[in-house]
Amino acid sequence: SLAYQGFGRGLDVALVRSVNDVATGGLLPDLTLLLDIDPAIGLERVQAAGRAGAAGGDRLEQETLAFHQRVRAGFLQLARESLKRFVVIDAQGDVERVHREVVRAVDGLLAGRKVTS
Repeated sequence: SLAYQGFGRGLDVALVRSVNDVATGGLLPDLTLLLDIDPAIGLERVQAAGRAGAAGGDRLEQETLAFHQRVRAGFLQLARESLKRFVVIDAQGDVERVHREVVRAVDGLLAGRKVTS
């Protein structure tokens, strides 16, 4: 919401943060995985998936490249503000490498936890 509404749509970021805090009771995830990709490449992938018969894209994917560039910049800013919580993964590579990095990040979080049944 913050990246899309605040950074992407230009709404007041402080206001969007306040609304998020109220809506979530101030809760934040323990880990946020940011799959970072150049917006032009990401949009090309969505179009290619649509041509291959997959779902063609939602209303956000219909937005302009400039919108997606602002959203990406917003997500990267949020990641810089919360280095302990965010893991930024380069998603421009192949899916297997991205998968390995996601598993490594989640395993790293879980390794520090006591699992109870």
